[in-house]
Amino acid sequence: MLSEPEHLLHHMRSEAVSIFQASLEPVNPYNAVRRFVQIDGNSLILGDPHHRQAELDLKQYHHIFLVGAGKATAPMARAVEDIFGDKIDAGIINVKYGFTQKLSFTEIIEADHPLPDQNGVEGTRKILALLDTAGEKDLVISLISGGGSALLPSPAGAINLAEKQAVTRNLLNCGASIDEINAVRKHISSSKGGQMARVAYPATTVNLMLSDVVGDRMDVIASGPFVPDKSTFKDSWAILEKYGIEDIPESVKDYLKGGINNNIPETPKEGDPIFDLVYNIIIGSNIQALEAAKEKADKAGYNTLILSSMIEGETRDVARVHAAIAAEIIKTGSPVNAPACIISGGETTVTIHGNGLGGRNQEFCLTAAINIKDLPPRVVILSGGTDGNDGQTDAAGAVVDPLTVKRGKGQGVDASQFLANNDSYHYFKQTHDLLVTGPTNTNVMDLRIILVR
Repeated sequence: MLSEPEHLLHHMRSEAVSIFQASLEPVNPYNAVRRFVQIDGNSLILGDPHHRQAELDLKQYHHIFLVGAGKATAPMARAVEDIFGDKIDAGIINVKYGFTQKLSFTEIIEADHPLPDQNGVEGTRKILALLDTAGEKDLVISLISGGGSALLPSPAGAINLAEKQAVTRNLLNCGASIDEINAVRKHISSSKGGQMARVAYPATTVNLMLSDVVGDRMDVIASGPFVPDKSTFKDSWAILEKYGIEDIPESVKDYLKGGINNNIPETPKEGDPIFDLVYNIIIGSNIQALEAAKEKADKAGYNTLILSSMIEGETRDVARVHAAIAAEIIKTGSPVNAPACIISGGETTVTIHGNGLGGRNQEFCLTAAINIKDLPPRVVILSGGTDGNDGQTDAAGAVVDPLTVKRGKGQGVDASQFLANNDSYHYFKQTHDLLVTGPTNTNVMDLRIILVR
């Protein structure tokens, strides 16, 4: 039988999960596409109901092609198929293994993420071949969502997949930010950084994006395959130097240096005419998820504050700050009085020191659990990936409270030791604190919730 504090925590943990689930509703990929894309007679209308961004005459196009990549791309493609029907001449999308849906006109190729695999290479080759057939009287619908960068691997020059995987793995493990990782990816690839727009030109392209990057930077979302690239070969080399990455394959070194020395063309930049007929539109983002979470928390009786949708930095540092906010609410009632709900979003990074299993959300929660263990048992902290995936695990994240560390000790495990080994998953497996949602088929970064009663 649960004690009174345990009963309160059990209720609060359920509330936190409900708030997290509510955050996913407005960023449902199918609904987002239907909200931003409509056909009225022969007119293709782009934009949400409050802001029309473009109107295209469908009569001018001979063929309609559908391409894309990402964790949310299958439901996005289903929405496009429901809108266009048999007007679609051909379609190919790359998705993460298991992130599929039944489609009628579009070929789905499943591939690996976050490290690219040969399936992704083959799928990207087929997408590029399809784009290469598009002419000036054709329309390309591109569907891009989180994970699209790893799912559109097309190694440039003499670089092979294994060498590209090695560079990606080093960047993921060293704590590089997503925009830094993508800057390098763009410059060792022939599909990223606006290069798909170069292949599709002179067709008209409507590029619909579900944002999974801080600040919704279009050139960073899936490494911006249809967006002008702001980064350069010099930037890419500087990033590798910044993190002291020395184990760089010779083919990668040669290609980057070739670009720096102007022997290899740069990725296309702003002002290039290939972008004149490209419509880049963001149809869903992290702030929409946070606002939906706030609405749910408000209805549950919490005084709710959205902290930010743009939080970056080392995961453990961000977790300590969130734990400190919980302590401040208990002590002073600031920034909001209890019952309080603080919501934040964004994407942090983990610098790997051990060989355990986990992800940035689980690492965040284990750090937070250690830092709130002495607080009264009326605090709950949740951190979850909106895609339902956290690292190479089957969990979206975790839900912790001031008794989490105590529960671990009862199981004979030490939270600090597991954190030192980056092994948050196996710790939470024993304390039953994992947040498991299964694939959500969306991806707008992470969401964190602090509840204080």
